[in-house]
Amino acid sequence: MNEIDFISRLTSNLATNESIIVGSGDDCAVLDLEIENEYCLFKTDSVVEGIHFEVETPPEKVGRKAVARALSDIAAMGGYPTHALITLGLPDEYDEDRVASIYDGAKAIATEYKLCIVGGETTQAGQLLLSVSLIGKVSSDCFITRIDSAKGDAIFVTGELGGSHTGKHLDFEPRLKEARWLAQEHEIHAMIDLSDGLATDLRHLLHTKLGAELFTTAIPISLAAKEQAKANPSGKTALLAALTDGEDYELLFTLPAKDAVQLNDAWKRKFPELSLKCIGKITDGPEITLRDEKGAHPLNVHGYDHLQQS
Repeated sequence: MNEIDFISRLTSNLATNESIIVGSGDDCAVLDLEIENEYCLFKTDSVVEGIHFEVETPPEKVGRKAVARALSDIAAMGGYPTHALITLGLPDEYDEDRVASIYDGAKAIATEYKLCIVGGETTQAGQLLLSVSLIGKVSSDCFITRIDSAKGDAIFVTGELGGSHTGKHLDFEPRLKEARWLAQEHEIHAMIDLSDGLATDLRHLLHTKLGAELFTTAIPISLAAKEQAKANPSGKTALLAALTDGEDYELLFTLPAKDAVQLNDAWKRKFPELSLKCIGKITDGPEITLRDEKGAHPLNVHGYDHLQQS
């Protein structure tokens, strides 16, 4: 069973009530805690040694990544962070100085984004891990989910994709200010942060009646992915890396095609340092295709799946 199907099985009968605006299945839960004009965002995420970072990874960057991943999910809903708890899972033998440096990295990025770490937990674990529980806020009239894409929508992505394991996955900037601007100033139908790869995360923006067409020449491929493909011609192509590597933490979103040009022009004025590309359109479902100079071809690859990695 793949990760998506397994999660669906676990969460199919969760209790609900009137306070839950969005439950399981999106980047964050959205809760109505009876705060005027605001909803609460609730998110948990974790990083595990050997999966999300290695023994030799600089410890400050481990702590930074643990918090940044959760911040990226808050961004995907158009919100901003307020408070966090951090659980540390420690193996039998651990370096106290290393763990303290990991926590320093977490505190540094929290300070940068005006996030208050208000406690947490420590426990024994088979390998070093950090689990971050984070709450935030979002305007009740302009939060964004994954589910409202419509036929004909333009598909946009920020930044560049692929090759993140060469360094970006430790140093990325959560797109909080960009996402809030999108939510407040534009009619964004659906949005997600790219953590598992474009080929997988795009599917989260499509319900059963929708598909998508991606333009291969428009997909923004990172220099790291291109250099990796050049150095290893028998490995992934740069395009395949952009589609499947994951951990890009860029924003992928849809909006009405009629607004695409206006958005692009406004973006260039507001965020000139960060690229924005229209990479395709929403179509009748359920197929996703890649269009190149030879025509359209089914997209048969997927990104990262935690339950199907060797």
